[in-house]
Amino acid sequence: MYPTREEAERLVKESELLNPGPWGDHCRTAAHCAEAIAARAGMNAEKAYVVGLLHDIGRRFGKRHLGHVSDGYSYMMSLGYDEVAKICLTHSFNNKVFESYVGNKDTTEEETKLILEQLEAAEYDDYDRLIQLCDAISGAEGVMDIIDRMSDVKRRYGFYDPDKWNTNLGLKEYFERKMGMDLYVAVDKDNFRP
Repeated sequence: MYPTREEAERLVKESELLNPGPWGDHCRTAAHCAEAIAARAGMNAEKAYVVGLLHDIGRRFGKRHLGHVSDGYSYMMSLGYDEVAKICLTHSFNNKVFESYVGNKDTTEEETKLILEQLEAAEYDDYDRLIQLCDAISGAEGVMDIIDRMSDVKRRYGFYDPDKWNTNLGLKEYFERKMGMDLYVAVDKDNFRP
């Protein structure tokens, strides 16, 4: 299950009041991209928008790195939105490898166990893949070139797992084939602003 578009937008606005920052506009960009790609790839565009908008909802609980993954998963599960909860978890692991997480591993032992268990149990579908791609092209100011976005993350954290990098490039090619068009044209890279 996942909420309506209106409810998802309300949740993000409410969460931004709890933890202000650029993450909200990053999520709006990801939602825009997910909706645009899904509409052209034979997927449910409304669902894509909602899960894209809520993929980082764990940020509502404060400035955490890996912790936002378990926070988002647990919060969405508490609301009964299991499809969103899954995306909150899988968006950070495009290759299903826990060690490839880019950022500080600031989770408790219990949170880490939750992530590892859910990651192992997860069967990725095109919505998981879509939000992984959209996360890799979405900045707070708008759509970014995938290489520029990954390079920015690498600069900030000093590392970017090469397999994760290549998986993102593969996701770009995969969705371009599904859409039959260039990714950046589909998401209106040059003009969209959240």
